[in-house]
Order: sequence, then C-alpha cells, then structure tokens
Amino acid sequence: MTFEELCDNFSFLESWEEKYQYLIELGDTLPPFDEADKTPANKVEGCMSQVWLTHWQDAMGRHFFKAASDAHIVRGLEAIILTLVNGKTDAELHDLDLLSAFRRLGLEEHLSPTRRNGFYAMTDRIRQLIK
Repeated sequence: MTFEELCDNFSFLESWEEKYQYLIELGDTLPPFDEADKTPANKVEGCMSQVWLTHWQDAMGRHFFKAASDAHIVRGLEAIILTLVNGKTDAELHDLDLLSAFRRLGLEEHLSPTRRNGFYAMTDRIRQLIK
C-alpha cells in the first residue's frame, strides 16, 4: 500500500473510532518480528509501550525496516512509518518529512501525548539508523 492510498483510506473514515480501528488493522499487517531481534540494541527509547526497530540496507542502497510493539495503536503507527520509509534511498529518506505525513493523516491532534511522543521517538530512531 502506498502513502497516498493510506491518506485516501483515512479520509473515508468518518469517526475517530473507525480511524483507531483502521490503525489497529494496519498494525496487524506488519510482518512477523523475530523474537531474537527484541534486544536492547533494537529497542526504541522514548516510547511508553515496548517498541523495537531493525534496519538493513540492500546492495542498491535502499533502506528497509521491520518494527514490532506490544501496543495495537503503536503497531498501526509503525505500519504507517514503514509504508513511508521502506525501500527508500539515503537521499529520499533525507528529503522525507515524516512529521508532515503524520499531520496530513490528521493523527497528531487525535493521539494521546504519549503516543505522539512514541511516534516522534520512532522517527528519531530511523534518522539515527540511516546516518
């Protein structure tokens, strides 16, 4: 799914209960995360829930990430972030404004401060990993 498709899907949902349910469904689409990768080195600090993030780069210089969390809404936020970042090059990631994308979905004002902070912590961790 592309980010544009995500935006379209969010725009069709009328209530915030529907949007939260959609976030949970997005989180359910994340690929399995290996338990062996749930290490302190892969843990995202600054999140209230448990969040892990792994990163690798292919031979063409594209970045890929996998994420996991013990919280349903956070897994949905991870799915959105991964939609935006997976398969991108260094230049594409450096030009990507994750916070604007988050705002475009209208999520910023409807998530609790702790979930917003968790989103910011995940985006900061991605920036650290690609340096």
